[in-house]
Amino acid sequence: MEEADKIFLEYVVKALVDNPNDVKIDRTVDEMGVLISLTVNPADMGKIIGRMGNTAKAIRTLLRIIGMKNNARVNLKINEPAGSTRPQGPTGSVSSAPTLKTVDQAMEDLKGI
Repeated sequence: MEEADKIFLEYVVKALVDNPNDVKIDRTVDEMGVLISLTVNPADMGKIIGRMGNTAKAIRTLLRIIGMKNNARVNLKINEPAGSTRPQGPTGSVSSAPTLKTVDQAMEDLKGI
């Protein structure tokens, strides 16, 4: 029952996406634990990530629970499709938080309306 995490992930992801035939899951085990890499159709990325990343967080939490049951550390990596464009933070890292403005900048924006 060592691949219960992979079977679970496949079941959940295929139920969420519109293109279940494009779901690819790779499972590797090393000294750090289990790494599951998930690749889906680019059109389905939003369904897997969810609003504010909540769907991805929930899937990761459930995978960790399955891992604890099997005495393994399970991590999920969601592969970004080629050519995707996500907003980049100031250091090139991906930022999910909105850019904060000063009060003066916000007032200038309001004057332009």
